[in-house]
Amino acid sequence: MSAAFDPRRFAAMLIKESLQIARDPSTFLIAFVLPMLLLFLFGYGVNLDTARSRIGLSLQDDSAAAKSLAGSFQNSAWFDVRTTGAVSQLAPKLVAGRIRGIVVIPDGFGRQVAKGGGDIQVMTDGSLPNSASFIGAYAEGVRATWVAARSADHGTTKPPPIQTAARFWFNPELKSRFFLVPGAIAVVMTMVGTLLTSLVIAREWERGTLEAIMATPVGMVEFIATKVIPYFVLALGSITLCAVLAITVFGVPFRGSPFALFVIASAFLFPALGQGLLISAATKNQFVASQVALLSAFLPTMLLSGFLFEISSMPKPIQAITYLVPSRYLIPQLQTVFIAGDDWSLFLPNIAALVGFGFLFFILAVRATKRRIA
Repeated sequence: MSAAFDPRRFAAMLIKESLQIARDPSTFLIAFVLPMLLLFLFGYGVNLDTARSRIGLSLQDDSAAAKSLAGSFQNSAWFDVRTTGAVSQLAPKLVAGRIRGIVVIPDGFGRQVAKGGGDIQVMTDGSLPNSASFIGAYAEGVRATWVAARSADHGTTKPPPIQTAARFWFNPELKSRFFLVPGAIAVVMTMVGTLLTSLVIAREWERGTLEAIMATPVGMVEFIATKVIPYFVLALGSITLCAVLAITVFGVPFRGSPFALFVIASAFLFPALGQGLLISAATKNQFVASQVALLSAFLPTMLLSGFLFEISSMPKPIQAITYLVPSRYLIPQLQTVFIAGDDWSLFLPNIAALVGFGFLFFILAVRATKRRIA
C-alpha cells in the first residue's frame, strides 16, 4: 500500500533519476549527438528537389531552330546538360547513372518546325520512375516554352488575353529541405522520447533496484512521473537544439512562434514518453526494449507518418493504419509552424489526438508496471 504523496520523496526520486541520466553518457549521445546526425543526414544527404537533372543532349540537326532549342535546354534551370553527342555515345552514360536522361533533337527538326511541327525524343532511366517522369515533363515544358517564344518572335501568334502565372505559397523555390528538416525533427522527437524512456524501467529491473524502490511507500503514478519528467526536459532541450540548427544552419524559415512549437512538442512527447515506458515495463530488458522501440516508433514514423511518402497516395488499408501512428499528427504541425506560421485550427485537433494517445500509453504503462511488480 503506497502512502500519500510526499513532495520531499518526489524531489528525492527526481534527483536520483537526474543523477542517473548524468552518469550515463549514452543518454546524451541519443539526446544530442544522434539528433544532429539525423538532421545533417536529412538536410544534406536527402534531396528530393527536381531541379538541375543531369541529361545528355543529342543534336542531330544543324538547322537554326534545332540549335536554338538546344540552347534552351542548356540554359534551362531544370537541366544540367553534362554531355552532347550521338545517342550511341550517350547511352552507356545513361546506363552507368552518370546522366538521368537523353534528349534527342532529330534530323529534319528544322523542316518540321517550318511546317508547324517539331517533335523531340526523350530517353530516361525507367529504374528511377520519379526522375524519369520529371525529366519527361520538364523536357516537354522546355520545348513548349521555346515554341511559344519562337512564335512570338516571328509574329505568328498573338499573346493570349489572359495569362496565368504559377505562385507557390510558403515555399516559392520548392526546396525539399524546407519540409524534410521539420520532418527530421519529428523523427528526432520520436527517437529521443521513445528510445530513451524504453530503457528506464528495464534498466531498474536488470540492476535489481526496482524491487527496492517498490518496497518504499512510493506510489505508482509518482514513480512513473519521476521517470518521465527528467526525460521530458531533456527532450525539450534536444528539440530546441534541432530548431536552432534548422534555422541557422539549414536556412529553414521559422514563421510561427516558439510558444506554438513547444506546445506541439510537449503534446507529442506525451505519447512518445508513454510508449517508451510501456515498452520498458513490458520487456524488462534494455536490449529487447530498444529493438521494440525502433520497430514500433522509428519505422512507423519514417514510413507511415507522411514524412517521406504522402499518405493520400497510399492504399486505403494502409491509410487507415496511419491513424494509429502518433507522428502522423505531428509532422503537419511542425511543417506548418516552420514554413507557414501558427494555425491553431490545424494544431488543436492534432494536439487533442496526441494527448489521447498519451493518456492511453500511460494508463497501459502503469497497469503493466503494477502487473510486473505483483
